[in-house]
Amino acid sequence: MGVTRRTLRLGAFLLTPGYHVASWRHPTARADGGLDFAHYRELLHTAERGKFDMFFVADGVGIRTPYRDADELSRWGRFLQFDPLTLLSALAVHTTHIGLAATASTTYNEPFHIARKFASIDHLSAGRAAWNIVTSVTDAEAQNFNRDAQPDHASRYHRAREFMEVVTGLWDSWDDDAFGYDKESGRYFDPAGLHVLDHKGEHFSVRGPLNVARPPQGYPVLIQAGASADGQDFAARWAEVVFTAAQTLDEARAFHRGMKRQAAAYGRDPDQLKVMPGLFPVIGRTRAEAEDKYAVLQDLVDPVVGLGLLTQLLGDIDISGCPLDGPLPELPPTEGSTSRQQLVYDKARREGLTIKELYRSLTGGRGHRIVIGTPEDVADLMEEWFTAEAADGFNVMPPVLPEGLDDFVDLVVPELQRRGLFRTEYESSTLRGNLGIDRPARGAATELPLGPGPFATQE
Repeated sequence: MGVTRRTLRLGAFLLTPGYHVASWRHPTARADGGLDFAHYRELLHTAERGKFDMFFVADGVGIRTPYRDADELSRWGRFLQFDPLTLLSALAVHTTHIGLAATASTTYNEPFHIARKFASIDHLSAGRAAWNIVTSVTDAEAQNFNRDAQPDHASRYHRAREFMEVVTGLWDSWDDDAFGYDKESGRYFDPAGLHVLDHKGEHFSVRGPLNVARPPQGYPVLIQAGASADGQDFAARWAEVVFTAAQTLDEARAFHRGMKRQAAAYGRDPDQLKVMPGLFPVIGRTRAEAEDKYAVLQDLVDPVVGLGLLTQLLGDIDISGCPLDGPLPELPPTEGSTSRQQLVYDKARREGLTIKELYRSLTGGRGHRIVIGTPEDVADLMEEWFTAEAADGFNVMPPVLPEGLDDFVDLVVPELQRRGLFRTEYESSTLRGNLGIDRPARGAATELPLGPGPFATQE
């Protein structure tokens, strides 16, 4: 029997009207796209035409954009959007193969709600749901949930670990074949197929069972995006897809190697964890055309928005008193995204950027790898990282929608297929099947240790 060739996994990370911070001002962008279902449906059909593994909807439970007043907020755009779980429920019936991934917070939800909603979407989509697990990182979100500020980093992850134990336990409430609907015997389900969780822990007391049958995938695919020491340990224990940001091949390779090693330390098969860095591609039929496209977007960046974006990426640390033409100063610790703060700080130091140069460099990829060039240039970078085992695939972040996704599907995907790096047809009707991730047996989550693993830091 021949060996199956390893191929790329692709997610379409579709933050409407595009990932670039000024995308909503672009002439071709749908500025109101975040509240237009037909727009999302069109994007989803394009991504499925491109054979993407999944359609990824990011979210936060509040307006996370830093602003001092309404005038400043009015310059941002891009923060109006549907609740992602409601949106995916509606989109599920419009496709047949592409996965449907949505962000939901363990800090501002209850486990029963999350377990029930994602199990429902998995049933509605016949096995294509995925949950991007976040702990939430802004005070703006906390202030919508009876808090003045977010919990500290360690507390958020402590709650998240128990949250996962409860959610997976609820998904395991029933055997896969528990429901026979036997009218003759009068048995709606086999009593032996019921497993009451009866969880009592530090953060949660949840009896169960879940009033939804076990999801078609066993568990929806679990995605996680934290790259701090706590985030990596959490991902090594729970995640099946890791969404990360890396600027260089060496950074990406070290992270990829570290995540696989940490997963193995938990007794997991490292191949069952897919590392997918973010990629921000600006595509032209020539490099000059691509550079012109990027220049148009950069010229639309409001300086107030650029500085606000940098403040956000630094964990809401106020740098407004620093000269824009000077270097980024030493940074205090943050309770926000520690990994993103470090990535931005390292970029500034490595490239010798002023604060103004730094925020302009981040308005596109926001810490993710930017590639500006031809379809071959984009494919070259993807192939290099993939073959060097720095990535198992990529979350593609089009700068402007729908134009940027059309460019990738029509120009880059055929090039990847020509090189034998990407599928020409879907292999499965489920997201797990397409990602090459096994369906967990009932109770699988309880077979691995729950505490911090022996490798809690990045290489």
